[in-house]
Amino acid sequence: MDCIYLDNAGTTKMSDKCINAMLPFYNQIYGNPSSLHTMGQIAKEHLEKARQDIAKCINADNNEIYFTSGGSEADNWAIETACKFGKLKGKTHIITTAIEHHAILHTLQEKQKQGFEVTYLPVYENGIIKIEDLKKAINSKTCLVTIMFANNEIGTIQPIKQIGELCKTNNVLFHTDAVQAVGHINVDVKEMNISFLSSSAHKYHGPKGVGFMYAKKGSPLFNFINGGAQEGNKRAGTENVASVVGMSAALVEAVSEMQKTESIIKPLRDKLFAELSKIPHSKINGDKQQRLPNNFNMSFEGIEGESLLLLLNDKNICASSGSACTSGSLDPSHVLLAIGLPHEVAHGSLRLTLSKYTTPQEIDYVIKTVPSVVEYLRKISPVWDELEKGKRSFILK
Repeated sequence: MDCIYLDNAGTTKMSDKCINAMLPFYNQIYGNPSSLHTMGQIAKEHLEKARQDIAKCINADNNEIYFTSGGSEADNWAIETACKFGKLKGKTHIITTAIEHHAILHTLQEKQKQGFEVTYLPVYENGIIKIEDLKKAINSKTCLVTIMFANNEIGTIQPIKQIGELCKTNNVLFHTDAVQAVGHINVDVKEMNISFLSSSAHKYHGPKGVGFMYAKKGSPLFNFINGGAQEGNKRAGTENVASVVGMSAALVEAVSEMQKTESIIKPLRDKLFAELSKIPHSKINGDKQQRLPNNFNMSFEGIEGESLLLLLNDKNICASSGSACTSGSLDPSHVLLAIGLPHEVAHGSLRLTLSKYTTPQEIDYVIKTVPSVVEYLRKISPVWDELEKGKRSFILK
């Protein structure tokens, strides 16, 4: 049996349209877009066409799109810019959430060492913030609110438009890590009052190692890499034209197929929830409605997630327990802990993320396979033995 790939929040298969769009830029249109000769100028035209097409997908202007190496770079760039600008005005307070990607959390830890104060808003059992908490947290020193659009582990979608409106009212810059959202759900930077947005191509069937940052016209933007005049003099380095063109092709395709894709994968995701929820002492993680259409996340008491993933892999199912960026860590997910799961339950989590290439037959196989694997792991678990004998109390009823 071929591998059943259900780790699309980690990365996705490149689409045929993306690959075909990229190929000419490796051996035909290979000029440097900064060169004045014909080959270079042709490459430049394609680069700017890609910028235009990407801008349309999120309702931005062409000159508000800056190409990066991916979402993590864009996250860092937005935070560094807001902090430099804030410090000049005596504003050194940042607001974020406890469930951000580590590209945000680790960067903010560095900012705290530099004297910035960071408020970590709580998320509740559904993984969503309360606007009232944000209202209370904003003060005269706040220079940035950075809250992810949709969570990479539990798929919950934040009230981005309300957050944007609140930041606009208080004259505070608003950045959103939209790596999991762009190409999957509607993103309108103007309607949502977003100042900065991060995106990564490999999350929507584009190439790895390329992404973009949206920076609203009029928002401050400091140079991130020095040494050349590329990207409006803000980010030096010869542009990766092939990957940018591939990113554009993938995003245009994803946005144009968004409704069709959701109509296919959401029922499959819901079927997973319905069937795997029948496993005793299990729990759905995250909001059941306000979540990405392709995201499934559940915890199973009495097992270790790492063992679950290895056994599923033996049965040709590629899954994950959380962020690919922390897959080597033995610590439980900070996201699951933030929504109130105790360590022993958070350890037994499973994340399955679907794509347009996922088939009903694959989902049926997963539904058949996961319960037997969970049952086997529980049989050999001393913790489960104690739970069954009443020496410990079940947490998940």
